[in-house]
Amino acid sequence: MSATDSPIQQELIEQHGLSKDEYQNIVQHLGREPNLTELGVFSVMWSEHCSYKSSRVHLKRLPTEGERVVQGPGENAGAVDIGDGLAAVFKIESHNHPSFIEPFQGAATGVGGILRDIFTMGARPIALLNSLRFGALDLPKNRHLLKGVVSGISWYGNCIGVPTVGGEITFNDIYSKNPLVNVFCLGIVEKDRLLKGLAQGVGNPVLYIGAKTGRDGIHGATMASDSFDDQSDAKRPNVQVGDPFLEKLLLEVCLEFLEKDLLVGIQDMGAAGLTSSSCEMASRSGTGIELDVTHVPCREPNMTAYEMLLSESQERMLLVAKPGKEHDVIAICQKWGIDAAIIGRVTDDGMLRIKEGEAVVAEIPAKALAEEGPRYERPAHPPQYQDLLQGLVIENLPDVTNPSDVLLALLQSPTIASKRWVARQYDYMVGTNTLVCPGSDAAVVRIKGTDKALALTTDGNSRYCLLNPYLGGGLAVAEAARNLACSGAEPIGVTDCLNFGNPERPDIMWQFIMALEGMSDACRHFAIPVVSGNVSFYNETNGLSIYPTPVLGMVGLIEPASCVMTQWFKHEGDQIIVLGETKEDVGGTEYLKLVHAREQGNPPWLDLDQEHALHRTLLHAIRQGLIHSAHDCSEGGLAVTLAECCVSHPSTPRGATVQLAQSQLRVDALLFGESPSRAIVTASSAHVDALIGIANEQGLSAVVIGEVGGQALNITVVSDTQHHMDAVHLPVEVLADVWSHSFERQIESSDKS
Repeated sequence: MSATDSPIQQELIEQHGLSKDEYQNIVQHLGREPNLTELGVFSVMWSEHCSYKSSRVHLKRLPTEGERVVQGPGENAGAVDIGDGLAAVFKIESHNHPSFIEPFQGAATGVGGILRDIFTMGARPIALLNSLRFGALDLPKNRHLLKGVVSGISWYGNCIGVPTVGGEITFNDIYSKNPLVNVFCLGIVEKDRLLKGLAQGVGNPVLYIGAKTGRDGIHGATMASDSFDDQSDAKRPNVQVGDPFLEKLLLEVCLEFLEKDLLVGIQDMGAAGLTSSSCEMASRSGTGIELDVTHVPCREPNMTAYEMLLSESQERMLLVAKPGKEHDVIAICQKWGIDAAIIGRVTDDGMLRIKEGEAVVAEIPAKALAEEGPRYERPAHPPQYQDLLQGLVIENLPDVTNPSDVLLALLQSPTIASKRWVARQYDYMVGTNTLVCPGSDAAVVRIKGTDKALALTTDGNSRYCLLNPYLGGGLAVAEAARNLACSGAEPIGVTDCLNFGNPERPDIMWQFIMALEGMSDACRHFAIPVVSGNVSFYNETNGLSIYPTPVLGMVGLIEPASCVMTQWFKHEGDQIIVLGETKEDVGGTEYLKLVHAREQGNPPWLDLDQEHALHRTLLHAIRQGLIHSAHDCSEGGLAVTLAECCVSHPSTPRGATVQLAQSQLRVDALLFGESPSRAIVTASSAHVDALIGIANEQGLSAVVIGEVGGQALNITVVSDTQHHMDAVHLPVEVLADVWSHSFERQIESSDKS
């Protein structure tokens, strides 16, 4: 092999997203100048998207071990033990850049990719969730992005037959140029049959299965490692095209391989395609791989080795078969109508060697690509504007005088309003495992053949992270765990998707590090291991970065499955109890943004001990059958939480009469403040004392504030002077109409205008 196809010019190096120093490191690894194919291979593997070069040194802060952990970070997905010989396999990934350029296919292929991460581990996917961020709905571009992304998610999930059971959507102008599309998947596998991405056994055959390779997605990983500008639409060819029907066949093929014990290892061809799957499998195993690209199934003529190695065509897998089993693998693929070809073998020299027939066109140490790329500890310090962000003097703002109007406005906010318009597009019942559909604190799916269920949630609050990244990271963990506890689940594992701006900016790097610290401290305190995850940097257009947006996908175990809890009021006459203490936490709230047009102040302070006490109280009370409903208090505060409890029942809304003691609080803080570590629960009168006793044993406040019943939500605020303020008096019918339909109306009315 000649050292170069032609001399590598500096312009070509820059086109591949490599710095001068990185190029010199490539020369040192090779002991010579790379050729064009090798330059392309290094460019994708050393991209931020694949190498995590700006984040890897910091990700070590996260707790990744625990008694339930079967597989932690480093594989296609993480896995935790759920008993009965089973493991839950799950991961969350981002597809932000592709979804901005081409929302339907960007979102659809994001779903396809996360599904492959799960069934590559030998697990059958049983649930999908998502976490989405868009700009304000009054802009046509944002509505186009929302509709395209939702359509792409629903199309792929519905076609392949995996239910989309929940998620979250938040709206803020900052995401107008950089929407976020994070997709979570969970599957189940027998824990001693977990498959991994290994290339062991010198001489073992390496097989390619799945869709034919095309020119779609070339340099997709590099694109995902770059900021956007006004010319970003020109990157449309970098977005892959998905085929969920082919992926369904691929899923069944892979699970049949597992059943018949034919494989040494298997890996999805995701970002960086054939390059990443081959070098990562070899690097993990301390081996090498030799591939002959003339055997790669291609759907386009005259594809070069460069194009085949960098293509990110969807629905493809690389696998290493056990000795003598390659023909069994091919026979199964033929039975299912899947392309399969032997394209190489495992070697013992640690090299990724690419051949075209007898000619060697690339030869690179596998570890140099997968493990020995650049590692940066970039400068990090808070921005000069941080003090201004936190410098809210709440006393300078008028207190609320029309709480009913504010409550209705909050219920109309697209971030808070019901997302039934979205959920209706998802098949969330396919597979018949879904116990709690979209619309409660967490989705719940049964584990067939057991008396167990799993609760699933995605959570994150970027405004909190903007104002105080450390608190924001911890609050995201706390809210996710609270949502699970309100659903009757003990949190057992988490996966994270860390969405941030340009890491070369010290203020962005500071946000990232501090948010990671907050997440880490909260996960350690609650003993919830982080078993998988993803970092998405460069969410920035024309120099404007998104807010720091760490998103948590968390899984909880419900045992027995009969202990499932939901958020809506169920029985007339039930007593309404608030667990936890309400404080003057107005900074960073949805109320402050909506009413005062400010994203400012300090987010609510998180007391980890109080938060954990709330989780324990909820789980004890639910398991003892003491409560009938539980709903976490978050965006919009107590007033919104109570309204949602009234109207979120799928068929029977119920009213409530509530009296709140004002103490020293402002009325807006009492009604709309977002103090964490709180939940609204209901219980029969006979169980109230037992419930309060459990809370007090945990050191948690528990106060009866009202009763379920009637056709309206009535909230009275009583001051220390016994002055009564009729804060809210709204018919349930009005609340239900506003909360249930305003999201859809905003989309439809904007389209007509």
